[in-house]
Amino acid sequence: MTPASADPRETTSSTPGAGGSVLVTGATGYVGGRLVPELLERGWRVRVLTRRAARLDGISWARDVDVVEGDATSADDLRRALDGVDAAYYLLHSMDAEGSFVERDRAMATAFADAAAEGSVSRIVYLGGLHPPGEDLSPHLASRVEVGEILLASGVPTAVIQAGVVLGDGSASFDMLRHLTERLPAFVAPRWLRNRIQPIGVDDVLDRLVAAAELAPEHNRTFDVGGPEVLTYAEMMQRYATVTGLRRRLILTLPVLTPGLASHWVGLVTPVPAGVAKPLVGSLVHDAVVHERDLDDLVGPPEGGPTGYDEAIRRATAQLEPRRWSRRLRWTLAVVGGAAVVGSLATDPGSRWYRGLDLPPWQPPTIAFPVVWTTLYATTAIASTAVSAELEEDGRGRQAAGYRRALVVNMVLNAGWSALFFRGHQVPGLRQVVLPAATAEAATLAASSWDLTRRAAAAGRGKGATLGAYAAWCTFAVALTAEIWRRNRG
Repeated sequence: MTPASADPRETTSSTPGAGGSVLVTGATGYVGGRLVPELLERGWRVRVLTRRAARLDGISWARDVDVVEGDATSADDLRRALDGVDAAYYLLHSMDAEGSFVERDRAMATAFADAAAEGSVSRIVYLGGLHPPGEDLSPHLASRVEVGEILLASGVPTAVIQAGVVLGDGSASFDMLRHLTERLPAFVAPRWLRNRIQPIGVDDVLDRLVAAAELAPEHNRTFDVGGPEVLTYAEMMQRYATVTGLRRRLILTLPVLTPGLASHWVGLVTPVPAGVAKPLVGSLVHDAVVHERDLDDLVGPPEGGPTGYDEAIRRATAQLEPRRWSRRLRWTLAVVGGAAVVGSLATDPGSRWYRGLDLPPWQPPTIAFPVVWTTLYATTAIASTAVSAELEEDGRGRQAAGYRRALVVNMVLNAGWSALFFRGHQVPGLRQVVLPAATAEAATLAASSWDLTRRAAAAGRGKGATLGAYAAWCTFAVALTAEIWRRNRG
C-alpha cells in the first residue's frame, strides 16, 4: 500500500512517464481530441495517427504534435506510428449499425496489439465500457470487452479504463441524454431506463486516462471509473432538466420498446444517428456501475475529487443553449399552426359550389384530408424545429435562417391554396379561373415543399424523409387539382 503521507502519483509512476512519447489513435474523436492537449500540458510528446492529416486543419494542438498519416488496419502504418513511443492510447471502436463491426474491431485490435508488442511500447491504455460481470452483453458492448481482452493479452502492459456515460459536450452518450431531455417534456420509455448507471464527467475520464499511462508495468488489468453518484437514466434526465432550468419531465416506463426499435426512435427525435444510437441504447439495457476503485488507490483521485453529476452537467452545458429547442418549437408551431388554422377555416367541402364539381373517382374520401393534413402539419412542425435547431448548433446559422424563411413562404402558399380553391369562386371575376389558378398554386406549393425537403436533408436524412412525405402529398394535391380542373372546364 502507498504510505498515507506520500503522493500515490509519485510512488507508482515509472517508465513510461510524463516527458516520454505517446501515440494517440482516434485523436479526431471526442475523447481523443480532448486527451491530446491534456497530455501536452502534462509534458508528454504526442504523436497522432490519422487517415487524413487534413482533418486536423484548424485544431489548435495540431501544430504541437507529430502527425502520422495512415490506417489503423495497416500493419505497416501501425509500426510507423508506434515506432519509438513509450505509451499508446487505443481509442478506436466502431459506432455504427453495420453487421461486420465485431470482425472489424477484432481485426483492428489484434493488429494494434501485434504492432505494439513488436515495438518499444511499454504501456497501452484503452477506453472501454462499464458492464456487469456474468451477463450476456449487447453486441457492441461485448465487442468492446473483447477488444480490451485482446490488448490485455498482447504482452504489453495494458490498462483498460471502463467508463459508463461520459458527460461532456460532444460525447455521443451525453448528446443523446441532452437532446432527449430538452425535446421531450413527456414520453413513454422502455423500462430499462430504470437500470443503474454511474456517469462520469469528461474531465475525470481524461484525468484517469492520463494517469493510467504512468502505471507501473506490473499492472495489466481493467479499471472501473465513474462519478460519485449512481442514478437511473430517468433520474439523469430529471437532474439535467433541473440543472439547466427546464421543467420536470414526465417519464413513463413500459416493457414495450426493444433496443433496436428505440435506437431508430432516438435517431428520429435527436441528432444522434440511429447507427450511433444503437450501441448507446444497447448499453442502457445493463447496469453500468463501478465495482472497484483500484485506480484511485494506485494513482490518487482526480485533483479536487471526483466531479459530481450536477457540476459535470453545468460544465458540459456552459456553451450550450438548453432552451433553444423549446424556443424554436414555439416559433415553428406558430407558423405551421397558423397555416393549419387558416387552411381549416377556409376549407368548405360542404359548399354548393364544391358539391357541384365533377370529382375524379380516385379522390380520397373527404374524411381522409383532415387526418392526413393534421398528421403532416404535426410532423412538419417537429422536423422543422429539429432542422432549425440543429443547423444553428452546428454553426450553420445562415442555413437555419434560410430554412425558416422558406418554411414561412411554404405555409403562406399552403393556407393560400385552401382559400383560393374553396373561396375563390366567391370573388367577382375569379369564378372562371379558380381551378387553373388553384392548380398553379398547388404546383408552386409542391415545388416549395420539395425545396424544404432538400434544405431539411442538410440536417439529416430522417428530417429530409419527414419533409419528403409532406412534399409527396403536396405533389398528389397538384395532380388532383389539375384533374378536377380538367373535368370541370365547361
